[in-house]
Amino acid sequence: MSGAPAATRRSLAVSFAEKYALLLLALAGSMVLGRLLTPAEIGVYSIAALLAGFAQVLRDFGVGQFLLQEKELTRDKLRAALAVGLASATALALAVLLLAGPVAAFYGAPRLRPVLQLLALNFLPVPFTALALSMLRRDMRFAAVFAVNAGGALVQLLCSVVLALLGYGSLSLAWGALAGTVAALLASVPLRPPGLPWLPGWRGAGRILHFGGYAAGGGLIDEAGVVAPDLIVGKLVGVAEAGIYGKAQSVIGLFNQGITSAVSPVAYALFAAQARAGQDVRVAYLTAISCMTALAWPFFAWLALMALPVVRLLYGDQWDSAVPLIQVMCCASALYSMFSMARYLFLAGGHVRAQARLDALSVPVRVAAVLLATPFGLDYVAWGVLLGVLGRCCFTAGYLARLAALPLAPQWKAVARSAALAALVALAPLAARLAMPPGPLQLMAAASGALALWLAGVVWLKHELADELALLRRRLRRLGT
Repeated sequence: MSGAPAATRRSLAVSFAEKYALLLLALAGSMVLGRLLTPAEIGVYSIAALLAGFAQVLRDFGVGQFLLQEKELTRDKLRAALAVGLASATALALAVLLLAGPVAAFYGAPRLRPVLQLLALNFLPVPFTALALSMLRRDMRFAAVFAVNAGGALVQLLCSVVLALLGYGSLSLAWGALAGTVAALLASVPLRPPGLPWLPGWRGAGRILHFGGYAAGGGLIDEAGVVAPDLIVGKLVGVAEAGIYGKAQSVIGLFNQGITSAVSPVAYALFAAQARAGQDVRVAYLTAISCMTALAWPFFAWLALMALPVVRLLYGDQWDSAVPLIQVMCCASALYSMFSMARYLFLAGGHVRAQARLDALSVPVRVAAVLLATPFGLDYVAWGVLLGVLGRCCFTAGYLARLAALPLAPQWKAVARSAALAALVALAPLAARLAMPPGPLQLMAAASGALALWLAGVVWLKHELADELALLRRRLRRLGT
């Protein structure tokens, strides 16, 4: 990120602040709700949320991606984007409402029905909020995005916890999700860019539908690969096991919530802006994967070694069976982090069809691997996920070489220092495991030691992040004087 424009640095700083605020809220909610609700109750909501999240991909229908990469936006295009979003959201809300009963019967879990019905209503306010957020991201106004998302997350957390205390079980999470969506819509109203329409229109919708068909199709296939393990476990192993698998995913998701979800919207906006200006995006992409792996690889090395005390701190010892899953899934997530920015590079360059084809190639491999692993038990499902991720990385590497003229050699060169940094950071949790039993003190020692080694390693290895750390130190000194 050396030489990054000040606007990009500010956007990243605000985006990180947003995601860490959301992460802290999610962690607080998980720690409380993990003790108030049983694995079966959380498993019911996990299945419902995954099914609703699967439908969310179609609800957006690629509108947000279209608005970011489109060179010229007119009022007609904005009204058409709103129309496409509203039509898709309404159709999906009706579909989920109608399918709630059959899905509950399929899983043998009657409590799924009301949870799905509430999540179906959650679709309806989203298009208005999504239109505003897409335009705010296009304008790099990430502070406004922060305000909208944080407001919604805070309301969702408070509502879920209060209702869980009152004994609503799985429904507390569904009501919380609906309350958070409404709160985000209300928060977005005063922050909407000037002239953003409230009324839909269909003039110019054909271009959006053409783009959205490929974007939504690829996203739908990709989401199918993400939710498939949870749904397969819920059906073939059990709802409680789905809850355990979901908790393992939520621990792995700490990185996505705290890092990837902060970097990806800024990276996509930056890639899209450079592509619209006719610039070479490859340098920015290599910098992005260098910085991403410098964060991801040390984090997942640390988490794999500290999985047991992390799980006990967050959720309690009733979730210890999630630990071996987390350790294998750390390997999968670390591997994929090297290629996680490729989607945004392809979409920013207009390769929406190619991205859809990549999803169509990768997801069947993941689903097949999980299906083959499921009969051997829950732990083997994680190995199936790892095999599926390996397949996706191979396909993505091929597409990067063909579409972006980026063979593996410059990518490996870009991440070489990150590998050394991860090995260095892993010494801290290894020493903590050897020196003390699992518990908060072990976790504190491993975390503080890892942070110190990471900071020293970034400077010693002359990683690209070293310039950013030096800039941060100078700014902190100026603030202190």
